[in-house]
Amino acid sequence: MKRLFDIALTLVALFCLSPLIILTWLLVKLTSAGPALYWSQRVGKNNQLFSMPKFRSMRIGTPQLATHLMNQQVSPNAFLTPVGSFIRKTSLDELPQLWSVLTGDMSIVGPRPALFNQDDLVALRTEKGVHILKPGITGWAQVNGRDEIPIPQKVVLDAYYLNHQSFWLDLKIILLTIIKVVRRDNITH
Repeated sequence: MKRLFDIALTLVALFCLSPLIILTWLLVKLTSAGPALYWSQRVGKNNQLFSMPKFRSMRIGTPQLATHLMNQQVSPNAFLTPVGSFIRKTSLDELPQLWSVLTGDMSIVGPRPALFNQDDLVALRTEKGVHILKPGITGWAQVNGRDEIPIPQKVVLDAYYLNHQSFWLDLKIILLTIIKVVRRDNITH
């Protein structure tokens, strides 16, 4: 049931958002050198790696680190492309992930996929059993703090989702995501 819902919602979203996807692709392509899409190695269901597309918001050569790890070395803002901040704050950089939903690597709702080198997050999720979930474009942690909550708290929220998954909770998360994106709540970069 969840897979059918993911495919149906993704196809509707692609149809409705195609002008925005094309416009974002053009903005990225015309304002910085390099490809418009960035393929990131992410940890998926059962800790298997997959390639996840995003619109490129960072310059070519940016270290592949989570924002919280990059903050320890240098501000992530130093690597942003001219439109990078805008597409991140509006979550437009996430739109290509609809492809990952169609291919089955991701779901619309689930824990956000960890970067391949976020060992702390992967270990905590594995300890709590969250690793058995397919990662999502949005999730319970995203609507309850997103970038502003520490990793252990994100994993608690991911575990809550694991233990309370339902069609209705997914709908609630999708609606809350839309509200948070429009308001630009809890976005630190």
